[in-house]
Amino acid sequence: MMIEVRFVCRELNCGNPVAESGGPLLEDGRRRVILGGCYGNESSIRQCDIVRGGPGGCNGRTYHHVTCSESVRLVGGSGLCSGRVEVKSNQSWASVCEADFDRQDAEVVCGELGCGVPAALQGGLYGGGEGQTWDKEFQCKGKESLLLDCDTSDRENNTCLPGNAVGLTCSEPDDVRLVGGGSRCAGGVEWYEQGEWRTVGAEDWDVAAVVCRQLGCGSTVSVLLGDTTRAFRLSCYGSESSLRECSRSYDLSPGLTVICSESVRLVDGAGLCSGRVEVKSNQSWASVCEADFDRQDAEVVCVEFGCGAPAALQGGLYGEGEGQTWDKEFQCKGNESLLLDYPI
Repeated sequence: MMIEVRFVCRELNCGNPVAESGGPLLEDGRRRVILGGCYGNESSIRQCDIVRGGPGGCNGRTYHHVTCSESVRLVGGSGLCSGRVEVKSNQSWASVCEADFDRQDAEVVCGELGCGVPAALQGGLYGGGEGQTWDKEFQCKGKESLLLDCDTSDRENNTCLPGNAVGLTCSEPDDVRLVGGGSRCAGGVEWYEQGEWRTVGAEDWDVAAVVCRQLGCGSTVSVLLGDTTRAFRLSCYGSESSLRECSRSYDLSPGLTVICSESVRLVDGAGLCSGRVEVKSNQSWASVCEADFDRQDAEVVCVEFGCGAPAALQGGLYGEGEGQTWDKEFQCKGNESLLLDYPI
């Protein structure tokens, strides 16, 4: 979803973007604008670059329809599907106390925002919140379409401890897949939109990086361009958590085929060939200890990513990492094609 669309919802005080689509232009002679150059830290859409068009502008084809969540939003997260839960109350936004919000409530919010199932739910996860706090306890059954359709009750002790504003991380929606590549982490990129899977077109590695990240498939190994066809043409910065956050149009573009590393990735580096080594373990990612990884192991990783020989190998070079640590020592000979081909 385009960054510019986020500003529309924010400026109208309407929560998070839920969906966008194109529609036919109205031939009413009104002047239209094309928005671009928003980076996410502007306080108003007026601070973005604006290209003014004449009547029937917007590339002469379509304009955007935007649907905002209206009464609930996630604030301070890394993408559209994570952040501190806030509910609209008397035209202002109120944080929700951790004690008043459970997994069934979270399922409703994730569904309302067009995201996947809840992945993390914790007080203070995305800051303690400022301003007012929602004064009721949600009692969702998990099947409601909107959070404010859920039953509520008065909080028993009418208190919420400071710093306990609930933070929620939803998984990314299952609206992206790779087909024809022999595994879920390799193939042509397709995006589910309006009831069907459609080809994704792009010409840079930034889109591929987002695809691999969204699918939990490690780092990008290679990108191939196919025949030109009508496709969703995407433009990403490479740091987005999902393709929904990228700019898109429906136009002629070469189809995009991506191969991801699947079980190993480099994180927080300056490019595709540098970063902290992480290995996939039980569907989550684990950092590798410096003592368990030597130059021969590094040679295998560099080859797996299609990079050159190792140039630097050092603990803490790209941060210490968070979460779990890989619990085995690698013993590569240096000629394996994949890191997890190593003998234990």
